[in-house]
Amino acid sequence: MSHSGLGSALKAICLGTAMAVLGVPVATADSGSGAAATSDFFTPEEAGAYSKQIERELAAKGARIAIVFRTGRTRDKLPDGIDYTHGAFWVHQTIARPDGSTFKGYVTYNLFHGDGESLSREQSYLAEAFPFEFVASSAVDDLGVILLEPELQRRLLSLLADGSYEDLHDTDYSLIASPFDDRFQNCNEFMLDVIAAALWETTDYDQIKANLRAHFTATRVRVGLLARTFGPLADSRLKTKDHRGQPILTVTFASLADFLTQNGYATEVFKTAPGSVQTG
Repeated sequence: MSHSGLGSALKAICLGTAMAVLGVPVATADSGSGAAATSDFFTPEEAGAYSKQIERELAAKGARIAIVFRTGRTRDKLPDGIDYTHGAFWVHQTIARPDGSTFKGYVTYNLFHGDGESLSREQSYLAEAFPFEFVASSAVDDLGVILLEPELQRRLLSLLADGSYEDLHDTDYSLIASPFDDRFQNCNEFMLDVIAAALWETTDYDQIKANLRAHFTATRVRVGLLARTFGPLADSRLKTKDHRGQPILTVTFASLADFLTQNGYATEVFKTAPGSVQTG
């Protein structure tokens, strides 16, 4: 397992930060916004126990790869219809200990934007992390989970194993990237692009975008004209050119879950909380 990008490099500020820039009331911190990349919601012990619980839940359901979402902002600080701000693949694989021994467990595959020091905040990179770090950045007590049908799992694992999923990474970052345009990308769009590559068995980015325009329904982010016009001046990560003057559409937990469920690619969608599983 690669540990590049762990620790202080976790800078997963996705849709939640976009809402702040666009004028939607939000908290002052989001997933990965601090050097420790954690929120104050869970103690380290609680985050450790909860992450292990989720790993057990996924393993019990036979998930070799699953999609998990978190939010670094409390629900009252998010727009209606948006429950989570960052998603990643959770992959069950062999993990090496420092002493060379190995064990089986889940690893999260993420897209993060730069920290502004080692990498521009307008650029992104791919990094693996542990479930503990993913959970520790949550500002609420539930995470969203999408379980996938076996053939899609197999195809996704193949893309990750041979490294071809990296070809779908667009390093030009936008907080509200359009899934229908190839100019910018954020964490959730990256996952959708990888899923699309697996579904249609192609890494041709132009073809992937054409297929998504035909088959994917994105979530609309409603913002005022002034926020849309002057937002880019406030935060260079907020780019709207890829929306081509049209309504702002982006990828969320809900839109991704709907796409996968309606087309028979998801076997289950649920919210999980410490000590229980909330279906729905």
